[in-house]
Amino acid sequence: MKRFGLTGAAGYVAPRHLKAIKETGNRLVAALDIAEAVGVLDAYFPEAEFFTQPEIFEQYLEDLRDANEGVDYLSICTPNYLHEPHIRMAFRQGADAICEKPLVTDYQRLERLREAEARSGRRVWTILQLRVHPVLVALRERLAQESGTHDVVLTYITGRGRWYHNTWKTREAQSGGLAANIGVHFFDMLGWFFGKAEHLEVHHRSPQRAAGFLALERARVRWLLSIALDDVPPERLAQGQRAYRAITVDGEPVEFSGGFTDLHTRIYERVLAGRGFGIDDVAQAIWLVHQIREMPLTPPKAEARHPLLAEA
Repeated sequence: MKRFGLTGAAGYVAPRHLKAIKETGNRLVAALDIAEAVGVLDAYFPEAEFFTQPEIFEQYLEDLRDANEGVDYLSICTPNYLHEPHIRMAFRQGADAICEKPLVTDYQRLERLREAEARSGRRVWTILQLRVHPVLVALRERLAQESGTHDVVLTYITGRGRWYHNTWKTREAQSGGLAANIGVHFFDMLGWFFGKAEHLEVHHRSPQRAAGFLALERARVRWLLSIALDDVPPERLAQGQRAYRAITVDGEPVEFSGGFTDLHTRIYERVLAGRGFGIDDVAQAIWLVHQIREMPLTPPKAEARHPLLAEA
């Protein structure tokens, strides 16, 4: 049985990590969050210690380590800008880190994290759950048997309320920007499917939207990310749905709305077996979302423009 610590216990994604720790037969010994709304711990590890101050949390972990009862892993579910310092906290404790997306908010920090990992002798693992989704695994296997270059359209719209714009999620220095915060999984998936990035264009960038064109070894991708409720198709809104996700490959839709309930557990199983996803796996996606935030805009050619931008 492995011993876990966890940061960000009050966050949206924390229950998936708590469930994965429990379902893999391991134990949470301590959790951290500046918020106190962590009743979710009762459903999984009511005996875990809980802290609201990072310094005291880390001191507790150090005391455990000095008593030869230290944690083996630190699971990180905090806002994006805290990922790197909490990964480094794990290394100081002689533990591996299991960190939510994105590992870091810019590519230079990823390279520094690679150096810190090498010095520590520990590992940082990240959550790339789309890589273990059965539908997507089967699709990747099918695409690997096909030749030629594919035409891909990626659309991800999740309409957010006014509250969202008053949080860290829309502050670039803390979130890494819109593409990093809501798009990094999709850019990882595209690279996993179609290989190395060869060319990137950003056609539109605002606090609510980003769109552009990405050329990969085996695909040409028109992509759009949005948190604007106005971008959600009217028929979805009429059904009370505030999100729209669509991916087509050569005009064929890829449907993977279901099958997400146990993906974090599958990732944890891989990590515990030493086969998790690390810095090398996530590097291209981190580079892409960094570039999307920083690079100059490019006037789009008709063939590279996302269909919804063409309608605007």
